[in-house]
Amino acid sequence: MYAHQVRNKGTSIYTMAKDYYKILGVERTASESEIKKAFRRLAKQYHPDHNPDNPQAEARFKELNEAHEVLSDSKKRAQYDRFGSATPGAGIPGGAGGQYTNVDFGDLSDLIGSLFGSRGRSASSGTRTREGFGFDMPGRDLEQAVIINLNEAYTGTTRLITKGERTIRVNIPAGATDGTRVRLSGEGEPGSGSGIPGDLYLIVQVEPHPTFERNGDDLTVDVRIDMFTAMLGGEIEVPTLGRAIKLKIPAGTQSGRKFRVSGKGMPKLKDHSKHGDLYARILITVPEHLTEQQRTLIEQLRANF
Repeated sequence: MYAHQVRNKGTSIYTMAKDYYKILGVERTASESEIKKAFRRLAKQYHPDHNPDNPQAEARFKELNEAHEVLSDSKKRAQYDRFGSATPGAGIPGGAGGQYTNVDFGDLSDLIGSLFGSRGRSASSGTRTREGFGFDMPGRDLEQAVIINLNEAYTGTTRLITKGERTIRVNIPAGATDGTRVRLSGEGEPGSGSGIPGDLYLIVQVEPHPTFERNGDDLTVDVRIDMFTAMLGGEIEVPTLGRAIKLKIPAGTQSGRKFRVSGKGMPKLKDHSKHGDLYARILITVPEHLTEQQRTLIEQLRANF
């Protein structure tokens, strides 16, 4: 936990920052992939969709998003590691590592001047008023994870996002992949003064599918066929995320061979009229139990090869 102490004319003010590493359950030396893996695991556990009547889970989920937003960004993480905050100007040098730093600025105006590089004139978008300093600062952009399944990624879907007392319906586009960002303009952190609010970005996570493997816009599905169809050829049925299709395979098809079905993969995110391809991977099955007559016939067949 970080702690900063600022004295103004004998008054001590303490600001405690959250320990984002502890929130995600990772070490301070954790790699970017370790941070992402920890976030995904915990975000799925505490997601409001999975805990509809648990306000503690919702609060925990918001903390996870806040921690991930900072630690997944190299610049924000460096700022946080050094000053205990990812907000420029919010941290006081020397406050990292859980120690208290005592900085005497003498006067609050000196503190503001040191943060914004100005006294008695406009600083950034701020202006000085008779009562003191007033700053019009834009709000920060925020990020929030949203989990969908592969079928929803194929057709597109919606999610309900709660913002205070409001509920917002958000469209998740067809073709969304892991990391797709859906922007909600003005739904981020409020600005100060008359500053505009930031934006909220929903970061899509697509759950693995039990039948289909996804690689970009392409899909792969295993199709099991009997050894006689593999030897003699024939027509088989191949599942897709839409309707099943018929596929002719040639005689002598080997196990593991892939057949490409054009345009039966995922829709393109930027052009839903176009799709990736579907690959049918053949797996040959053999009977586990044979009658004596069947065994005799197969042995005769083997002897002729």
